[in-house]
Amino acid sequence: MPRYIKNTIITSKPETTAGVDAAPTGAANAVLVSEMSITPLDAQNIGRNLIRGYFGGSEQLVGPASVKVGFSVELAGSGTAGTAPAWGALLLGCAAGEGVLATPARVEYSPVSAALKTLTQYYYDDGVLHKLLGVMGNCTLSARVGDRPLLKFEFVGLDGGVSEATTSATYTPWKKPVAMTKANVIDITLGGTYAAGAITGGTVYSSTGLELNFGNVVNFTPMLSSETVDITDRESTGSIELELTATQEVALMSIVKANTTQSLAFTIGTAAGNKIIIFAPAAQLLSPKKAELNGKRLIGFDVRFVPSAAGTGNDEWKIVTQ
Repeated sequence: MPRYIKNTIITSKPETTAGVDAAPTGAANAVLVSEMSITPLDAQNIGRNLIRGYFGGSEQLVGPASVKVGFSVELAGSGTAGTAPAWGALLLGCAAGEGVLATPARVEYSPVSAALKTLTQYYYDDGVLHKLLGVMGNCTLSARVGDRPLLKFEFVGLDGGVSEATTSATYTPWKKPVAMTKANVIDITLGGTYAAGAITGGTVYSSTGLELNFGNVVNFTPMLSSETVDITDRESTGSIELELTATQEVALMSIVKANTTQSLAFTIGTAAGNKIIIFAPAAQLLSPKKAELNGKRLIGFDVRFVPSAAGTGNDEWKIVTQ
């Protein structure tokens, strides 16, 4: 009997204790995904390299193993300002903290370096259940013109076992994103200020969108008495392509050469409950490159998102839903 990719269901739930099954359900914790993949046993196999008086290989021993899962989710609000979006729980497993604020109603996600959260994820592959425990991962935010805004996740977890099982899923918390079009964004803004859910000041540039990679360093560490998945560092990076006047290009080139950082903001959506702000207080533009779109000159930059000089860290970026 054939099995089908589209019969896959993924569930995810934060763990109370790292590595202890949080038992996510399809009714309460289903993840609405696209572009999914799974490595069901990423093992460090051990070669025996036997010498037996003739050519030929020998079997390997299956060594310590983790499980890897990747998927994308659509970046949209919860539908209600001040209510956490469905993807918020996934960010917790990517070294991000969640803050629910009342005035104005909004939810803010920022990087953290301590008290990191782990997830339990179940991957139902049309009749086969793969369990991942102690899951941590990395996220890349992609918001490009003519596409839908996405969060692209790569997770690593401990092998919680494989069994025959099925489930059903409820996707009500997952809302429809806006299309990445002129009417639905406030474009790349350099030099603005963020406070209480609003961007003020700065210069808005025409762009093709934004990519932000959290840059988490995720390691599976096997020991003889324990196995863990850990995030041990973070270097957030990204990229933008801007349409610049000659004067603007010269000015930004000077900023690049001077190693100057400046704030960067980007807003997706206009309606309450489905408005998302990405803000970085200290973005460094690097590696300018000439690009083109339909014969028009664009200038591309790599971006490093670093902690602000005035802060105490963990403020390289902020994702706000309101």
